[in-house]
Amino acid sequence: MSNHEDGTKRYDVTPILESRYFILPASAALVGVFIGAVRGSRLASLRFLAENAHRPPKTIRGWYLYNKTKNYKRMAAGLLSGGKEGVKLGVTALVWVGIEDGLGRCGAGFDDLKEVGAGVGTAGAFSIVYRLRWRTASRALMLGSIIGGGMGFLRWAREYLKRARGDFI
Repeated sequence: MSNHEDGTKRYDVTPILESRYFILPASAALVGVFIGAVRGSRLASLRFLAENAHRPPKTIRGWYLYNKTKNYKRMAAGLLSGGKEGVKLGVTALVWVGIEDGLGRCGAGFDDLKEVGAGVGTAGAFSIVYRLRWRTASRALMLGSIIGGGMGFLRWAREYLKRARGDFI
């Protein structure tokens, strides 16, 4: 069975990795960039206002330069903060996807618990990286298990609806 006219077989990566394993970290990073840009630019605007509150501009040219400088500082801080938050959220989603895929490859016994394991594993990694106290880490682990359980329920519901509709794919 060949994929090309000349008889050569083409290597396909789709059976190894599902497309959502690429989409989830990329979309999480994009959301992180937007959230970080908004939060960083707001913080920079307030910081600039606080730093220059003792000397407000008195002329029209002074107000123009004040707002121009403030906007440049907002853009720079927004881009910097957006990049940082995008990387953080993208890596967190990559850890989730990696744990979920790893548990899915372990066998049929772990297939039903891969989302819960990914939630707990990601919360544990997050707790270790940020050195959370035991009480806060236990809350993070509980939240990870709840979110993972919700994701597992959604997967189960999708499969159930597919079977009920007659799609045995």
